[in-house]
Amino acid sequence: MTKCTLNKHGRTLWRWEHAEVLDELRERMLREPEKMALRKRLVEHPFGTMKRAFYQGYLLPIGLNKVVGEVGFTMLAYNVRRVLNILGPGFMQVF
Repeated sequence: MTKCTLNKHGRTLWRWEHAEVLDELRERMLREPEKMALRKRLVEHPFGTMKRAFYQGYLLPIGLNKVVGEVGFTMLAYNVRRVLNILGPGFMQVF
């Protein structure tokens, strides 16, 4: 026992209260690699487009609220651009 730790109370392990959710996710990722490959193809494309088209390679603001705001504006711009590409610029003439 003395070879393991010098602490007189023994060794203490800390684990997040929801760690089993992460363990389940890791297990599912290993069990279903084809779904992970599909997710990479579908989800990673918008982020790559945002980084390239909107120059969002890195974030300038400091603080979670400011970063969330900047990312939100970037996603809004991406979605508006996507709507314009899908429907075309003349779709507003209907209104």
